[in-house]
Amino acid sequence: MGDITIARAIHVLAVMFWIGGVAFVTLVVMPFIRRAHPPADRLAAFHKLEGSFAAQARVWVLLAGVSGFWMVERGQMWDRFADLRFWWMHAMVGLWAIFAAMLFVIEPLFLHRRMEESLKPAADFDRMEVVHRGLLGLAVVTLLGAVAGSHGLL
Repeated sequence: MGDITIARAIHVLAVMFWIGGVAFVTLVVMPFIRRAHPPADRLAAFHKLEGSFAAQARVWVLLAGVSGFWMVERGQMWDRFADLRFWWMHAMVGLWAIFAAMLFVIEPLFLHRRMEESLKPAADFDRMEVVHRGLLGLAVVTLLGAVAGSHGLL
């Protein structure tokens, strides 16, 4: 059980930095950029800062995924995915899959180029802000469900 405890500690740390980073970008960085820059310059301002966040986010998302898989495998919890009472486990995997796809596939292969060549940077920044808020909301629900569920409240 020692390895599961270590995996849980890594998992909590990774999720804290990952979702904490999403919250910081969504609730602090993007509103600051909105106030400090004219609409046409917001997307470029965001991308100047975003580069330092993306590498860290990739590390934390990867660690959350590996440690989560390790806990499920070692704890023999695969059967929980067949039981809707453990909806929060489905939510964790779904949230992780969305962010992993964004960070490792969509952003580097498609989105960065599209944003650099944006013909409507103001609209793209607005859309990006809405997506960030939606993902943060999904993350909050998932985290609340996971903590409550893993402690037997659900």
